[in-house]
Amino acid sequence: MKTLVTLTVNGEERSLAVEGYRSLLDTLREEAGLTGTKKGCDVGDCGACTVIVDGEPVNACLMLAVEAAGRDVRTVEGMQAGPDALHPLQEAFMEHGASQCGFCTPGILLMAQSLLERNPDPSDEEIRFGLSGNICRCTGYTKIFDAIRTAARRMAAPPADASGLEAAE
Repeated sequence: MKTLVTLTVNGEERSLAVEGYRSLLDTLREEAGLTGTKKGCDVGDCGACTVIVDGEPVNACLMLAVEAAGRDVRTVEGMQAGPDALHPLQEAFMEHGASQCGFCTPGILLMAQSLLERNPDPSDEEIRFGLSGNICRCTGYTKIFDAIRTAARRMAAPPADASGLEAAE
């Protein structure tokens, strides 16, 4: 029997009919059509399915869709800095070649974003701890750490004015 679940996904209220046993991961991918969230291990070990629920990173494969009712869910599709702008983390990942196959990237991006929201200037050890639930089998993490440090610096910098110069304090 299906249940109507209403939740906010990337700022948009969505009502989805789901079976009570359906994971948030499967619901996002299949009912909501948001395929950026990846199904890796499906048991909470790899972090590929990381989404942000009410401001906290969650393995979407371990959460039932009905548990997300009334909650705010952010997926990698909702990560942009603006309608036509990538988030600084996305830009830095591209610049540093921080993704190889890209399968883990959505989960790592959201986990890194969550980390930088809590700690805008993390040490390498804090980055390592912050990403500890996300597995990448391709990059060796060096480029991922470089990208996160680059994004952190950019996010901390004062915004530039229309001329492209940094605003004076």
